[in-house]
Amino acid sequence: MRKPWDAYFIDMAKMVSTRATCDRLAVGAVIVREKRTIASGYNGSVAGDVHCHDVGCIVVDGHCIRTIHAESNAILQCAKFGVSTEGAHIYVTHFPCLQCTKQIIQAGITKVIFEEPYRMDPYALELFTQAGVALQHLGQTKENCV
Repeated sequence: MRKPWDAYFIDMAKMVSTRATCDRLAVGAVIVREKRTIASGYNGSVAGDVHCHDVGCIVVDGHCIRTIHAESNAILQCAKFGVSTEGAHIYVTHFPCLQCTKQIIQAGITKVIFEEPYRMDPYALELFTQAGVALQHLGQTKENCV
């Protein structure tokens, strides 16, 4: 029996998260368009900088500011290589933070599929709704995620 697409891409995001370099939380993201992977990202330091797991995190207001989030890294990978994210879906191991939510919307991504309902910001939920971005929590609808 073949694995369903959503499970397949979430598993890919989980595999990508194993490359994360911040010990606080390992997050992975995979951007997909027409059932094809167009980018992946994990939370880690800026290219060329030291990694949290080597020298420690820089924590400000409860957040590590050394790292770029997985969703951002995947979106930036598309920008770097000239790949459109318009109409794409993003599979993420954890619900996106508010800043990543804004970037997902601005990138034209139309659906977010996530595994862990981690720190689900009410304003992020509101923004996704306003933008018409569909949310799926492992087969559940947004209403079941709040």
